[in-house]
Amino acid sequence: MAAVRDNVFPTRMNLTVTKTRLKGAQTGHSLLKRKSEALTTRFRVILRKIEDAKLKMGKVMQTASFSLAEVAYITGDIGYQVRENAKRATFKVAAKQENVSGVLLPAFEAEVRAGAGQFELTGLGRGGQQVQRARTAYVAAVAMLVELASLQTAFVILDEIIKVTNRRVNAIEYVIIPRIENTIAHINSELDEQDREEFYRLKKIQSKKKERAARAQKEIDEAARRAIADGNLHQAVGGDAPAARDLLAEQADEDVIF
Repeated sequence: MAAVRDNVFPTRMNLTVTKTRLKGAQTGHSLLKRKSEALTTRFRVILRKIEDAKLKMGKVMQTASFSLAEVAYITGDIGYQVRENAKRATFKVAAKQENVSGVLLPAFEAEVRAGAGQFELTGLGRGGQQVQRARTAYVAAVAMLVELASLQTAFVILDEIIKVTNRRVNAIEYVIIPRIENTIAHINSELDEQDREEFYRLKKIQSKKKERAARAQKEIDEAARRAIADGNLHQAVGGDAPAARDLLAEQADEDVIF
């Protein structure tokens, strides 16, 4: 019985540990499922923004190209003047990170700084207004390109992260959790089998004790019957009965001649 108890205790400990693992797997599955849903929602928002940005991009680039054509028609080639006056960048791109359900997405922002004193003489002789309009159009086009690049980068990263997260969710749901549940079912069946064996063992021990007690009582009864049959009353009653008194031997009769 001690060996059985020693075998049952680690089995129950394994059952507790396995149930804890199942609880952790279910919690992890729930969290990953929510993460996947949040990333999918953000993915769809980014997809809509990319579609809108691409539609706007065509119009912005068209306007910028026509503006540059007007500048080239009116003023000629002003590329050398732009290169000579370009001493400090007025258009910069700032990078930052955005946290979406634990996923860091890069985001780019266009920073347009004032460029006074750099291009005030460009197109002064002719076509100054067209040059400024072309500059404004291309600044808007580059800003749109930066926004589109930021959206597409986030789109690619989210697409990969969503695929990995969905694979993990499916692995936990269809592989890990069923395996743990099968392990728990197997441990429960083993514990039930051990309980049945223990119950049978106890019943068997109880029946053996009853049989030994019955045999001992039967031997006592047989010994008592044999003693009665042999006429030994003292042995039959267990040797506790007092011996019969001989009154003639105790009192001597003087008249009796031996």
